[in-house]
Amino acid sequence: MKFCWCTITVNNLEESIIFYRDVVGLKERRRLQTVPGVEIVFLGNGETQVELLCNKNIKKTNIGADISLGFQVDSLEDKMAELKSKGIGIQSGIIQPNPAVKFFYVLDPNGLKIQFVEMQ
Repeated sequence: MKFCWCTITVNNLEESIIFYRDVVGLKERRRLQTVPGVEIVFLGNGETQVELLCNKNIKKTNIGADISLGFQVDSLEDKMAELKSKGIGIQSGIIQPNPAVKFFYVLDPNGLKIQFVEMQ
């Protein structure tokens, strides 16, 4: 079995595309309009993708507080400096649950926790 994508229902499609493209670093792969008022954009750099779904009929999305998406980076310090230069707030300090992994959190435009992870 292969994991295909994670769907995130978003409030503002363009704002979310900018975040996942310019902050996370994912490339836009395809854009679809399935039914009137619903637009979908897939972003990713490999097999696994993030699907952004914007439904104009939904006024406010509901993101779970205990859900996060993790993206691996080469250097947490470099990523933190990049995010600060873009005015994106860091939600935590660097967390290191074991010697092999460390990470920090930011929030996407919809309040979803995004982890940037450095593997040792």
